[in-house]
Amino acid sequence: MYTLNWQPPYDWQWMFEFLGARKVAGIETVTRTCYERSFACLGHQGIFRVTPNETQATLQVSLSEGLVPVAEPCLSAIARLFDLSCDPQEIARTLGELGAARPGLRLPGAMNAYEQGVRAILGQLVSVAMAAKLAGKVVALCGEPLPEHPGYFLFPTPERLAAADPLALKALGMPLKRAESLIYLARSVVAGDFPLAPPEDIEAGMKALQQRPGIGRWTANYLALRGWQAKDVFLPDDYLIKQRFAGMTPAQIRRYAERWQPWRSYALLHIWYTENWSPLVDGEIAGVKQ
Repeated sequence: MYTLNWQPPYDWQWMFEFLGARKVAGIETVTRTCYERSFACLGHQGIFRVTPNETQATLQVSLSEGLVPVAEPCLSAIARLFDLSCDPQEIARTLGELGAARPGLRLPGAMNAYEQGVRAILGQLVSVAMAAKLAGKVVALCGEPLPEHPGYFLFPTPERLAAADPLALKALGMPLKRAESLIYLARSVVAGDFPLAPPEDIEAGMKALQQRPGIGRWTANYLALRGWQAKDVFLPDDYLIKQRFAGMTPAQIRRYAERWQPWRSYALLHIWYTENWSPLVDGEIAGVKQ
């Protein structure tokens, strides 16, 4: 058993609900009190389980025998997934009233940028539930089972996905272009030219992602948000954000969001999850409409 720490407050119920809505069959199990998933790291594989202890502000982590030799990088990835390094007080000072209702909101990350890239592409123009279902089908087609953990698979490696038949992926229920985008992404990772680590210039990195087949602005921004866990990303083209900022152009939304730098990613989450939030208009205070 390993122990990781965080600074309270932390809204674990929201985090588990967020991950639970996106859980991929064969990869993840999410309950109200714990998160468990398969993982491969540096040639080792197994499963891990995390359980928060809110009284002590710690995260209890158990690693299966196969992951113990790579405990340190596994724990680092888990800390990124759950945004354990976040200083909620510092963010609250910047967000002000926007973050007051949910001070424990954290930025869900990913175990690695490659997996999040695949999941982001699968999520294009479909619901959260459909994206998770498609990811489960890709896992069943290209993932490897974990014999020592019945019911669990490993997320498809870049090598296996790079060698997949695009027509077989299309048959899972996605457009052929999207299937080809997945294969191109995997081949880029295999070739070593996909940015798995956050670039020094996140904005330039997101623009570079958009030069790749099948990755538009929304997908690039979302990949940066979760795959790189970039703290200062805003999605002015997001459907719900455009609803929240009714009557404003993406450029106007982008300018408005500058007030939340360097924590715009957290502002984005708060706006997503604050029903009926509206921006400051004609001197009124932004908040929940009555």
